[in-house]
Amino acid sequence: MNDTSDNGRPRRFRPTPVRTRRSPAAREWTFLSNHAHVLVCIALDPTCRLRDVAERVGITERAVQNIVSDLESAGVLSRQRSGRRNTYCLDASLPLRHPLEAHRSVGALLGMVLDKGALRRLMPGYGPKVR
Repeated sequence: MNDTSDNGRPRRFRPTPVRTRRSPAAREWTFLSNHAHVLVCIALDPTCRLRDVAERVGITERAVQNIVSDLESAGVLSRQRSGRRNTYCLDASLPLRHPLEAHRSVGALLGMVLDKGALRRLMPGYGPKVR
């Protein structure tokens, strides 16, 4: 083996970097999709701007627009124009889309994430019946 480089200098020993497991921070993921995150943001504030949703979720405004379009096409939400702003209405009674989750509703998903006050605003009949 030749111990000199092309320019005549001695080669330096460079150890091969040891591959280690990535730290948890290096592989960030969540249990809920961006669609769920956008849905939660809209449920919390039905008059929110998509720009604010994008910032809160950590995705682009265009991605939020596409997600809102998907949710609208699926009937999960509808939008009503009020001046220059939109107000979003959710249909929490619809089943989730994936076959593994279809036995649960959009409202059940939101129930896992939102506090009871937000759920009552979203679904007035939510909660135990008081006689």
